Amino acid sequence: MTNPAESNPSTLTNSSINLSERELQVIELVAAGLTNQDIAIKLAISKRTVDNHISNILTKTKTDNRVALVRWALQWGKVCIDEVNCCLIGTQPINNVLDTQELESA
Repeated sequence: MTNPAESNPSTLTNSSINLSERELQVIELVAAGLTNQDIAIKLAISKRTVDNHISNILTKTKTDNRVALVRWALQWGKVCIDEVNCCLIGTQPINNVLDTQELESA
């Protein structure tokens, strides 16, 4: 897999991107396949706040969409998906991210 900074010299490097703890949580949930509404429920925040977080994250990472964001997060070790690319991601993991029962009961 190529380093995103190598493919485009103007792309920010991982070390120069300052993501908040909450933004890292949002990225983890996006990578888990949750919708913005589901993320809002999981984090007990409004959908509009999630929309803003994702917009800010896309800008900071210079990605154009959720798929590109997940690719970026995998490349830089920010997420762990189904035991692939598992690493210490520097944030508290959100337990039971894919627990659909919790989302359905909300």
